[in-house]
Amino acid sequence: MALKATPESQAALLSLQASDMRLQQLAHQTKTIPQLARLAELTVESERLRQQLLADMGAVEDARLELGRVESDVAVVEARMARDAERIAGSSSAKDVAGLEHEIESLRRRRDDLEEIQLGVMERLEGLEVQAEESKRQRDAVLEEIRTVEEERDIAFASIENERKHAQANRTEIAATIPDELLALYERQRERYGAGASHLRGGVSSASGVRLTESDMARIRAAAPDDVIMCPDSEAILVRTDESGL
Repeated sequence: MALKATPESQAALLSLQASDMRLQQLAHQTKTIPQLARLAELTVESERLRQQLLADMGAVEDARLELGRVESDVAVVEARMARDAERIAGSSSAKDVAGLEHEIESLRRRRDDLEEIQLGVMERLEGLEVQAEESKRQRDAVLEEIRTVEEERDIAFASIENERKHAQANRTEIAATIPDELLALYERQRERYGAGASHLRGGVSSASGVRLTESDMARIRAAAPDDVIMCPDSEAILVRTDESGL
Protein backbone atom coordinates (compact mmCIF):
# COMPACT_ATOMS: atom_id res chain seq x y z
CA MET A 1 0.00 0.00 0.00
CA ALA A 2 1.37 3.41 -1.04
CA LEU A 3 2.36 5.75 1.74
CA LYS A 4 -0.02 8.60 2.41
CA ALA A 5 0.42 11.78 4.46
CA THR A 6 -1.46 15.04 4.68
CA PRO A 7 -0.24 17.89 2.44
CA GLU A 8 0.65 19.79 5.62
CA SER A 9 2.90 16.95 6.83
CA GLN A 10 4.54 16.72 3.44
CA ALA A 11 5.07 20.48 3.33
CA ALA A 12 6.79 20.28 6.73
CA LEU A 13 9.44 18.16 5.06
CA LEU A 14 10.65 21.27 3.24
CA SER A 15 11.31 22.99 6.56
CA LEU A 16 13.03 19.86 7.78
CA GLN A 17 15.14 19.75 4.63
CA ALA A 18 16.08 23.41 5.14
CA SER A 19 17.14 22.66 8.71
CA ASP A 20 19.24 19.73 7.56
CA MET A 21 20.89 21.83 4.88
CA ARG A 22 21.70 24.50 7.46
CA LEU A 23 23.19 21.88 9.77
CA GLN A 24 25.32 20.62 6.90
CA GLN A 25 26.46 24.15 6.14
CA LEU A 26 27.41 24.70 9.77
CA ALA A 27 29.35 21.42 9.85
CA HIS A 28 31.20 22.55 6.72
CA GLN A 29 31.91 25.96 8.28
CA THR A 30 33.45 24.25 11.29
CA LYS A 31 36.00 22.62 8.99
CA THR A 32 36.66 25.62 6.78
CA ILE A 33 36.81 28.70 9.01
CA PRO A 34 39.75 30.90 7.88
CA GLN A 35 41.51 30.56 11.22
CA LEU A 36 42.16 26.86 10.60
CA ALA A 37 44.07 27.50 7.39
CA ARG A 38 45.98 30.36 9.02
CA LEU A 39 46.87 28.18 12.01
CA ALA A 40 48.18 25.49 9.68
CA GLU A 41 50.40 28.09 7.98
CA LEU A 42 51.59 29.49 11.30
CA THR A 43 52.35 26.03 12.67
CA VAL A 44 54.62 25.33 9.70
CA GLU A 45 56.28 28.72 10.07
CA SER A 46 56.70 28.24 13.82
CA GLU A 47 58.41 24.90 13.30
CA ARG A 48 60.70 26.41 10.64
CA LEU A 49 61.67 29.21 13.00
CA ARG A 50 62.13 26.75 15.87
CA GLN A 51 64.60 24.78 13.78
CA GLN A 52 66.30 28.01 12.71
CA LEU A 53 66.55 29.18 16.31
CA LEU A 54 68.04 25.85 17.39
CA ALA A 55 70.62 26.11 14.61
CA ASP A 56 71.42 29.72 15.53
CA MET A 57 71.77 28.89 19.21
CA GLY A 58 73.98 25.94 18.32
CA ALA A 59 76.21 28.23 16.25
CA VAL A 60 76.37 30.70 19.15
CA GLU A 61 77.33 27.94 21.57
CA ASP A 62 80.03 26.66 19.19
CA ALA A 63 81.45 30.18 18.82
CA ARG A 64 81.48 30.65 22.59
CA LEU A 65 83.33 27.37 23.04
CA GLU A 66 85.81 28.40 20.36
CA LEU A 67 86.29 31.78 22.06
CA GLY A 68 86.86 30.02 25.38
CA ARG A 69 89.54 27.84 23.84
CA VAL A 70 91.31 30.84 22.29
CA GLU A 71 91.12 32.78 25.55
CA SER A 72 92.57 29.75 27.35
CA ASP A 73 95.43 29.60 24.84
CA VAL A 74 96.09 33.32 25.33
CA ALA A 75 96.17 32.81 29.10
CA VAL A 76 98.63 29.93 28.73
CA VAL A 77 100.92 32.04 26.51
CA GLU A 78 100.80 35.03 28.87
CA ALA A 79 101.54 32.80 31.87
CA ARG A 80 104.53 31.36 30.03
CA MET A 81 105.75 34.87 29.18
CA ALA A 82 105.42 35.93 32.83
CA ARG A 83 107.42 32.90 33.99
CA ASP A 84 110.12 33.60 31.43
CA ALA A 85 110.28 37.23 32.56
CA GLU A 86 110.73 36.09 36.16
CA ARG A 87 113.49 33.71 35.11
CA ILE A 88 115.25 36.51 33.25
CA ALA A 89 115.08 38.71 36.32
CA GLY A 90 116.63 36.00 38.44
CA SER A 91 119.21 34.74 35.95
CA SER A 92 122.88 35.74 35.81
CA SER A 93 123.59 33.78 32.63
CA ALA A 94 123.71 35.91 29.49
CA LYS A 95 123.11 32.82 27.40
CA ASP A 96 120.01 31.84 29.38
CA VAL A 97 118.72 35.39 29.25
CA ALA A 98 119.14 35.52 25.49
CA GLY A 99 117.32 32.25 25.09
CA LEU A 100 114.49 33.36 27.32
CA GLU A 101 114.20 36.69 25.53
CA HIS A 102 113.97 34.86 22.20
CA GLU A 103 111.24 32.60 23.61
CA ILE A 104 109.35 35.61 24.98
CA GLU A 105 109.46 37.23 21.54
CA SER A 106 108.08 34.04 19.97
CA LEU A 107 105.40 33.87 22.63
CA ARG A 108 104.52 37.53 22.02
CA ARG A 109 103.98 36.83 18.32
CA ARG A 110 101.90 33.78 19.24
CA ARG A 111 99.84 35.89 21.63
CA ASP A 112 99.32 38.55 18.95
CA ASP A 113 98.11 35.89 16.53
CA LEU A 114 95.77 34.43 19.15
CA GLU A 115 94.40 37.86 20.06
CA GLU A 116 93.66 38.51 16.39
CA ILE A 117 91.86 35.18 16.21
CA GLN A 118 90.09 36.05 19.46
CA LEU A 119 88.88 39.36 18.02
CA GLY A 120 87.60 37.62 14.90
CA VAL A 121 85.71 35.03 16.96
CA MET A 122 84.24 37.76 19.18
CA GLU A 123 83.00 39.67 16.13
CA ARG A 124 81.53 36.50 14.64
CA LEU A 125 79.93 35.61 17.99
CA GLU A 126 78.35 39.04 18.19
CA GLY A 127 76.82 38.58 14.73
CA LEU A 128 75.58 35.09 15.60
CA GLU A 129 73.99 36.37 18.82
CA VAL A 130 72.19 39.11 16.88
CA GLN A 131 70.96 36.52 14.39
CA ALA A 132 69.77 34.19 17.17
CA GLU A 133 67.97 37.04 18.88
CA GLU A 134 66.23 37.95 15.63
CA SER A 135 65.17 34.33 15.09
CA LYS A 136 63.80 34.27 18.64
CA ARG A 137 61.95 37.54 18.07
CA GLN A 138 60.39 36.20 14.88
CA ARG A 139 59.33 32.94 16.52
CA ASP A 140 57.91 34.77 19.54
CA ALA A 141 55.89 36.93 17.15
CA VAL A 142 54.56 33.84 15.37
CA LEU A 143 53.68 32.17 18.67
CA GLU A 144 51.83 35.30 19.76
CA GLU A 145 49.91 35.35 16.48
CA ILE A 146 49.08 31.67 16.97
CA ARG A 147 47.58 32.49 20.37
CA THR A 148 45.56 35.33 18.84
CA VAL A 149 44.29 33.21 15.95
CA GLU A 150 43.44 30.36 18.34
CA GLU A 151 41.28 32.77 20.34
CA GLU A 152 39.57 33.89 17.12
CA ARG A 153 39.07 30.24 16.14
CA ASP A 154 37.50 29.42 19.49
CA ILE A 155 35.14 32.39 19.18
CA ALA A 156 34.16 31.28 15.68
CA PHE A 157 33.63 27.70 16.86
CA ALA A 158 31.48 28.91 19.76
CA SER A 159 29.34 31.01 17.42
CA ILE A 160 28.87 28.10 15.01
CA GLU A 161 28.10 25.72 17.86
CA ASN A 162 25.52 28.10 19.27
CA GLU A 163 23.81 28.34 15.89
CA ARG A 164 24.06 24.57 15.44
CA LYS A 165 22.26 23.99 18.74
CA HIS A 166 19.46 26.31 17.69
CA ALA A 167 19.24 24.66 14.26
CA GLN A 168 19.21 21.19 15.83
CA ALA A 169 16.48 22.22 18.27
CA ASN A 170 14.45 23.62 15.39
CA ARG A 171 14.93 20.41 13.42
CA THR A 172 13.83 18.32 16.39
CA GLU A 173 10.73 20.47 16.77
CA ILE A 174 9.84 20.12 13.08
CA ALA A 175 10.52 16.38 13.01
CA ALA A 176 8.16 15.88 15.95
CA THR A 177 5.26 17.12 13.78
CA ILE A 178 5.90 14.65 10.95
CA PRO A 179 4.35 11.14 10.99
CA ASP A 180 6.84 8.38 11.77
CA GLU A 181 6.56 6.55 8.45
CA LEU A 182 6.95 9.73 6.43
CA LEU A 183 9.88 10.83 8.56
CA ALA A 184 11.55 7.43 8.21
CA LEU A 185 11.18 7.60 4.42
CA TYR A 186 12.62 11.11 4.40
CA GLU A 187 15.62 10.06 6.50
CA ARG A 188 16.24 7.00 4.33
CA GLN A 189 16.16 8.95 1.08
CA ARG A 190 18.31 11.74 2.51
CA GLU A 191 20.93 9.25 3.64
CA ARG A 192 20.95 7.48 0.27
CA TYR A 193 20.68 10.39 -2.14
CA GLY A 194 21.58 13.50 -0.16
CA ALA A 195 18.10 15.03 -0.21
CA GLY A 196 15.04 13.72 1.57
CA ALA A 197 12.51 16.18 0.19
CA SER A 198 12.25 18.16 -3.00
CA HIS A 199 9.99 21.13 -3.65
CA LEU A 200 8.16 20.94 -6.96
CA ARG A 201 8.13 24.59 -8.04
CA GLY A 202 6.96 25.58 -11.50
CA GLY A 203 7.41 22.03 -12.70
CA VAL A 204 11.05 21.94 -11.54
CA SER A 205 12.34 19.66 -8.79
CA SER A 206 14.42 21.70 -6.34
CA ALA A 207 16.56 18.71 -5.34
CA SER A 208 17.67 17.92 -8.90
CA GLY A 209 17.10 21.26 -10.61
CA VAL A 210 15.48 19.35 -13.47
CA ARG A 211 12.14 20.16 -15.09
CA LEU A 212 9.83 17.17 -14.95
CA THR A 213 8.51 15.70 -18.18
CA GLU A 214 4.89 16.18 -19.19
CA SER A 215 4.18 12.50 -18.52
CA ASP A 216 5.60 12.86 -14.98
CA MET A 217 3.57 16.01 -14.44
CA ALA A 218 0.43 14.25 -15.66
CA ARG A 219 1.05 11.42 -13.21
CA ILE A 220 1.53 13.89 -10.38
CA ARG A 221 -1.65 15.80 -11.28
CA ALA A 222 -3.58 12.54 -11.16
CA ALA A 223 -2.31 11.69 -7.67
CA ALA A 224 -4.37 12.42 -4.58
CA PRO A 225 -3.19 15.32 -2.38
CA ASP A 226 -2.17 12.90 0.40
CA ASP A 227 -0.26 10.54 -1.89
CA VAL A 228 3.48 10.55 -1.15
CA ILE A 229 5.23 10.89 -4.50
CA MET A 230 8.93 10.40 -5.20
CA CYS A 231 10.86 12.69 -7.50
CA PRO A 232 11.84 10.69 -10.61
CA ASP A 233 15.22 12.44 -10.81
CA SER A 234 16.43 12.95 -7.22
CA GLU A 235 14.54 10.09 -5.51
CA ALA A 236 13.52 12.58 -2.81
CA ILE A 237 9.94 12.98 -1.62
CA LEU A 238 8.32 15.39 -4.04
CA VAL A 239 6.42 18.04 -2.12
CA ARG A 240 3.58 19.78 -3.96
CA THR A 241 2.48 23.30 -3.11
CA ASP A 242 0.58 26.13 -4.79
CA GLU A 243 3.85 26.96 -6.56
CA SER A 244 4.18 23.57 -8.21
CA GLY A 245 2.46 24.52 -11.45
CA LEU A 246 0.03 21.65 -11.42
